[in-house]
Amino acid sequence: MHDWETQPIPRVTEVELTERDSANTGHGHHHGPATPASPRVRKLLLALLAPFALAAVVGMVLLYPTGNGPESRGQQAVSGKITAAEAGPCTSGDTSTDQCLTVTVEMTDGSAKGSDVRTSVPIEPSTPRFAVGDDVVLAYNGGDPLSGGSYQLVDFQRGLPLGVLAALFAVAVLVLGRWQGLKALVALGLSFAVLLLFVLPAILAGENPLLVAIAGAGVIMFAVLYLTHGLSARTSTAVLGTMVSLALIGVLSAVFSAATKLTGLDDQTATLLGTLGHGIDTRGLLLAGIVIGALGVLDDVTVTQTSAVWELRAANPALGWRELYAAGLRIGRDHVSSAVNTLVMAYAGAALPVLLYSSLSGVGLGTVLESQTIAQEIVRTLVGSIGLVAAVPVTTAVAALVAVREPALSPARPRTG
Repeated sequence: MHDWETQPIPRVTEVELTERDSANTGHGHHHGPATPASPRVRKLLLALLAPFALAAVVGMVLLYPTGNGPESRGQQAVSGKITAAEAGPCTSGDTSTDQCLTVTVEMTDGSAKGSDVRTSVPIEPSTPRFAVGDDVVLAYNGGDPLSGGSYQLVDFQRGLPLGVLAALFAVAVLVLGRWQGLKALVALGLSFAVLLLFVLPAILAGENPLLVAIAGAGVIMFAVLYLTHGLSARTSTAVLGTMVSLALIGVLSAVFSAATKLTGLDDQTATLLGTLGHGIDTRGLLLAGIVIGALGVLDDVTVTQTSAVWELRAANPALGWRELYAAGLRIGRDHVSSAVNTLVMAYAGAALPVLLYSSLSGVGLGTVLESQTIAQEIVRTLVGSIGLVAAVPVTTAVAALVAVREPALSPARPRTG
């Protein structure tokens, strides 16, 4: 007979169960009340994270554009509604060429508001199919506001359906997440604010795109994680894991973009350079996109791993560092395999038109993969995936080291936040 068969089964009283349930409530991915960290743990985490948080804020202050920024060289976007449309041959002087759609647009804003303007758009495979009743956007070049030659019909208005979709998203998050969902929406708004009010203006003002992205990503990482998951040792551990993995992604992306001689120049970047009228570090812009794009996925992985380790510690306080690390790593393997596939599919989906065009070009697969546009997506995907994989053992190890130094739960004293 085995020894464990003769051991009495420990009895858990109803009071202990109640206290344990109360302590564990909210200890999933959403971070409920956390165990107070010991003074030693708090000092250690503060010493590790405070310099980086300060550096991110100082970097944002130093890189923030103080002038009015570059003068816009683009065309002004104005709105209107198509009231008449007629297809016919395009005319250039006395020579009839391809088919064009001549539309009458009732202007709803701009200098010609309330007036009708007639303009033409070529009927081509790349041209949207406009019809009577469509709310459209036109590009105004600054000429005679009543002349059709001053406008170019470019797109549809999409403000209303996008607003409805955003409202549905917010309602879904609030219904499921409640208070936690509200904090997540506030954090999302904060992320957009940093991108729109700091990252974009600073890059357009000529600052180094990679430095701007690092400072912006740092502020987003600290603010969003602490706002969403609370100020605790558990959140600080997730921040530390995210920071280490993000640094690895930055280093790898810089090394391999240089090794593969990626310039960052594609059609959209070339258009941006023409609009700006001054030079910009296009490779730095590519690296900035990799860093910012990887941040959201890293947050998910590091928070999940940290929560898993804390849950394991709460379920069995007798587990040591090695046992916690091994158990957390087993959970992380399943998570990271699906996360990497998600990341690859997301980039492949975004690059699908380029992949289709490359397939039609008739060149070999190797040539297609080595092209500038495809190669930069490969570097972006693989570097991000390496950082994602590295985030699991790094975060799990740090979380296990911190968790075993947390005060154990006493049945007579439930945890408080």
